[in-house]
Amino acid sequence: MNVTTIATALFTIVELPYAYDALEPYISAETLHFHHDLHYAGYVSKLEELTQGTPYADMSLEEIITSSDGAIRNNAAQAWNHIFYFGQFSAKPQHHPTGALRKAIERDFGSVESCKEQMTNMAAALFGSGWVWLAEDGDGKLFIIAKPNAGTPIMDGLKPLLAIDVWEHAYYLDYRNQRKRAVEDMWNVVDWRIIGERYGDNG
Repeated sequence: MNVTTIATALFTIVELPYAYDALEPYISAETLHFHHDLHYAGYVSKLEELTQGTPYADMSLEEIITSSDGAIRNNAAQAWNHIFYFGQFSAKPQHHPTGALRKAIERDFGSVESCKEQMTNMAAALFGSGWVWLAEDGDGKLFIIAKPNAGTPIMDGLKPLLAIDVWEHAYYLDYRNQRKRAVEDMWNVVDWRIIGERYGDNG
């Protein structure tokens, strides 16, 4: 799912692009039901409630994120983050980046494994709830960024490519307090073809 699609999905619950059990055993159907149908859907519902009768009601999620604050911004960011996060997985993923994305990762982090290790360690170390992102700037340089709570690289003018959700609702049913193991297992269902398409999408 590209950024343009997400930006227009304001008060629409975007369905998962795979079956609930498609990512097992790494992410369970139970977790996806709770994560998508309750947590993500809750952010969308709350955002609709908060923006009714305001100028934000006619804006895209990205526009709301960059022009609001407080509860409106938090719920818009969480809605956007979750659509983006769910869209990066596949039941039959491409396990390694290729082409321009692979070259950029090797340039900026030394190797793909080093990039994944840095993201995993940052996710394990992030205090409380939040997100860890692989993002790029306007020149194609890559960054790994940890953001608390509803944070997203969009707030910094960067383009997100890959997200790790370290809110407990993303992993606790399957992994309890073993956050790092949850992230390590997550890599098994990340589809690098999708991440590569995001890197090449300048829209």
